[in-house]
Amino acid sequence: SFDRTLLEKMGKALGEECQAEDVSVLLGPGCNIKRSPLCGRNFEYFSEDPFLAGEMAAAHINGVQSKGVGASLKHFACNNQETRRLTIDETIDERTLREIYLCAFENAVKNAKPWTVMCSYNRINGVHSSQNKWLLTDVLRKGWGFNGLVVSDWGAVDDRIEGIKAGLDLEMPASYGKNDKLIVEAVEKGELDISEVDKCVRNVLNLIQKAEDGYAPATKWDKAKHHELARKISADCSVLLKNDDKILPLDKGKKIAFIGLFADKPRFQGGGSSHINATEITSALKASEEYCEAAYAQGYVTDKDETDEYLLNEAIDTAKENDIVVIFAGLPDAFESEGFDRTHMHMPNCQLKLIDEICKVNENTVVVLHNGSPIEMPFKDKVKGILEVYLGGQAVGGATSDILFGKVNPSGKLAETFPEKLSDNPSYLNFPGVGDKISYNERIFVGYRYYEKKEIETLFPFGFGLSYTSFKYSNMTVSSEEISDDKTLTVTCEITNTGDVSGKEIVQLYVKDKHSSVVRPIKELKGFEKVSLKAGETQKVVFKLDKRAFAYYETDIEDWFVEYGEYEIMVGAASNDIRLTKSVYVSTDARLPVHYDLNSTLYDMISTNEGKAVFGELAEQYCKMMTDVNGISLGEASMEMNMAMFKDTPIRCIIGYDSSPLISRAKFNEMLDTVNEMLEK
Repeated sequence: SFDRTLLEKMGKALGEECQAEDVSVLLGPGCNIKRSPLCGRNFEYFSEDPFLAGEMAAAHINGVQSKGVGASLKHFACNNQETRRLTIDETIDERTLREIYLCAFENAVKNAKPWTVMCSYNRINGVHSSQNKWLLTDVLRKGWGFNGLVVSDWGAVDDRIEGIKAGLDLEMPASYGKNDKLIVEAVEKGELDISEVDKCVRNVLNLIQKAEDGYAPATKWDKAKHHELARKISADCSVLLKNDDKILPLDKGKKIAFIGLFADKPRFQGGGSSHINATEITSALKASEEYCEAAYAQGYVTDKDETDEYLLNEAIDTAKENDIVVIFAGLPDAFESEGFDRTHMHMPNCQLKLIDEICKVNENTVVVLHNGSPIEMPFKDKVKGILEVYLGGQAVGGATSDILFGKVNPSGKLAETFPEKLSDNPSYLNFPGVGDKISYNERIFVGYRYYEKKEIETLFPFGFGLSYTSFKYSNMTVSSEEISDDKTLTVTCEITNTGDVSGKEIVQLYVKDKHSSVVRPIKELKGFEKVSLKAGETQKVVFKLDKRAFAYYETDIEDWFVEYGEYEIMVGAASNDIRLTKSVYVSTDARLPVHYDLNSTLYDMISTNEGKAVFGELAEQYCKMMTDVNGISLGEASMEMNMAMFKDTPIRCIIGYDSSPLISRAKFNEMLDTVNEMLEK
């Protein structure tokens, strides 16, 4: 939905339900990154982008906790696959951890203050999350200021004693007192300081006190009202991917057929620990009765991937008899769930055959997709419409019908990239690893960051989604064309609904470092707003960008760092659909610690103002000396060629290339000392 307000509203509803059901802590949200489309728990997570995931998680937590119920932010950290999830050891460099896999947690912890954080099963760089002091204490508590309770995922504890030392307060489940006995023995033997146990006890007691303070036993919840809210949420999250010839919304004056088992029995939730018993389930077939009388054919079965010829022929006959066909398809329960990862991105073959056969007899075909993760779509060019409803909850059928018949204008956009095929995915060669070892070799290039950098065409890009109306972007402004340390940049633009129906647009802001000295993505999402506009209406959208929006994580200083230079502010409707741009110059006094020596390159020296002041003239003279080839000057081209040639040449090499007695190690060391002294100042 890209909608913070909607997520907070959903959180409040969940909080009310928890109070009514005597639940003190809700085990969610999960804000792990969608590293691979194959991860079995992707349906629980928000996005491949850490900024979006963090903003959504924070809104969710704020809503839940406003009702006096705690949230448990999970799974901290890097729970990006189900394969061998309890034993896997993930090798991830710190910059990647900070920029991609920890960033969403940091946002949620700082801006929503969850009562609890749940640690994950896996090991990170050799250490289980449940006993990782760097993760649970240095980063979470000292770095981000978390003061709540850290709880283990169920069965995630490897060594309870080391877990206490690392900052794990509560083990789940309780191990029937077996690990408690080990704690007592460790204290008695002097292997564990009682003060470490006291920290855990205090955090448990504090959680109990929060729950008692927030307890509202008289809370009642209106199941029918919440079901209607679920319908609205599902509709706002659905993504219209294709709408050729404006086949949607459906013309109620036409003969319409719903084909596919999911039309009658929708797949609305994922499997595993997230599975719940719904208060009621609305199918699209039932909900469509509010709009028209649609014909129906089952088309396929879900208990096995085999074509039922009777059901297929019945569906074909139904398609022939109607003007428009809506096929409900996607992934059955057996294809994705907590506990295992997918091995491919294919839909069941029986469903693909159904779509192919229907398209042969009816050119007016729309596909509605029920799936928790990206899938390949060999039918994309054969059908006129595609509506992605994901696993839309118990009221997904009503939401789907509302969109199909135009009561609701679709406004969701993709929070993850849909690749053309699995092998295009950045983690393809490193997922799910070999045995218990896996390396995150794609590093920071996850999702759209990778596809853009590699110039790989996608099926549907990050941030993409269509509407029944159209929007114009205009009048972009920035509060300043040059910003300095600790200043906030305000970006504004105007969005106009240029169509003839009301609609919502998700306006996305990306930042691009135009001349970075380190490897960075082409651009990164740093802002988004969802605006509701009547036909012809214009609204101003405002973004605030702080220093962090321009930063990357610099491991040499163990902190976020902003390079001075030119940045591009990009506003658009999707990652591949930028409508407005402005350039700003970021000036900063911050510099990375540098110490030059004889092995520093000539290019290193003249890339800083200090080095250029001392070595610039020498570099220019040295290149001029090399500009003649067989007595013919190559002019400026030769200068550029020689600068490129000597870009990576250590200063010490120049001593051997020049016969002048003025060029010596002693002289160069003296010049280097001057530069280093200037840098220190």
